[in-house]
Amino acid sequence: MKNHDIDRRRFLSSAGKGLGVMALSSATVASLLKNVQAAGWAVDHLSPLEVAADEDFWAVIQQSFSVTRGIINLNNGGVSPSPRIVTEAFVRYTWQQEDATAYTMWQILEPQSETIRTGLAEIFGCDAEEIAITRNASESLEILLMGIDFKPGDEILTTTQDYPRMLTTLRQRELREGLKLNLIKIPIAPNNVDDIAAAFERAVTPRTKLLLISHQINLTGQINPVKKVCRMARSKGIETIVDGAHSFAQFDFKRDDLDCDYFGTSLHKWLYAPKGTGMLYVRKEKIPKVWALMASEDKNKSDIRKYEEIGTHSAAMRLAIGEAVLFHNAIGGKRKEERLRYLSRYWMNNLESIPKVGFNTSFDPAQSCAIANFKIDGVDPVKLGGYLMSKHKIFTTPIVHDEFTGIRITPNVYTTLWELDRFASVVADVARKGLPAA
Repeated sequence: MKNHDIDRRRFLSSAGKGLGVMALSSATVASLLKNVQAAGWAVDHLSPLEVAADEDFWAVIQQSFSVTRGIINLNNGGVSPSPRIVTEAFVRYTWQQEDATAYTMWQILEPQSETIRTGLAEIFGCDAEEIAITRNASESLEILLMGIDFKPGDEILTTTQDYPRMLTTLRQRELREGLKLNLIKIPIAPNNVDDIAAAFERAVTPRTKLLLISHQINLTGQINPVKKVCRMARSKGIETIVDGAHSFAQFDFKRDDLDCDYFGTSLHKWLYAPKGTGMLYVRKEKIPKVWALMASEDKNKSDIRKYEEIGTHSAAMRLAIGEAVLFHNAIGGKRKEERLRYLSRYWMNNLESIPKVGFNTSFDPAQSCAIANFKIDGVDPVKLGGYLMSKHKIFTTPIVHDEFTGIRITPNVYTTLWELDRFASVVADVARKGLPAA
């Protein structure tokens, strides 16, 4: 039996002792989770790569979601539907906190978020005292980008493909404090991922104090060589922030696989937690030096919880993260990664040989997983995206960037092969005949 299977069983068996204890008190939720757990045990003898193509196993997972089949949703990168066990838990916790709210929310429910913190730390592979529960990746990363002290003239290094909100945050500090934002271009779908690492190293100057790198670029799905870049930066005395908005719970990794100082992510993407949940990691010794985004008392200076002091907020969203953790671990992180990559390669392989179809994403499994970006020569991606949705009810994400254009396609574990076949068939038809006249 593989180690990840042992860990998953141990985690599930201890659910009633901590994480998810309220979830398992619901017969419906318990039944849904039991089905997923049983499906996982049925394929324990298979490797994650073999399970990726086992449609019987994934049929159980698909049925765990209550998504419409009237729309083929291939835009799971921004936000993902939650499985029913998460939605039911969120509703249940919401009703509970409405009962004598000041007592039930603050005295009963809010303290249970400590168990959620532990569950997230186990997935990420760090100490629970290094994990803050936030509202999204933007909040996590802005805590860092606004909370680290700089002096006028200090440089912050990132790329032109970084997430726009992070660039806006850095430009504000640049204007207010005289910092210098150094933006570099990195190759699109490179033959060798080391070309990306080399671009970062070439851009470092004696004034570089911070390096921000996306673990996975939201525009193309490019997985960056984070560990190599972070180690290079550390050797030069430069701190590193990893934007993990899209990577966390999409593909399987731990903190030590990154070697970064800071990490921020959303949990409503690939962990399938309630909308408006996120996670912040700060290396323990760094906590005292990073200011909270909202002021916290000095006694909390070394406490990761200072980043959670945002005023009154719902306990229900935080606690329902627990069911998302259970669901993720019941599937198995590596199995999930291989299935998502399998789905991505399924449609990419179907379109690869079609004339005029090209890709802004590498087929190399080390460079991409669920997210990929394609283009059709001579076809406007915005018009193509509009046509796919209006005519065929296929929801996608047109991307228009200064350096490239295309359509971002992001299936998920609930996506069926039939849906991908239909999508690929429509795209192939457009590539051969062009968009129909309006």
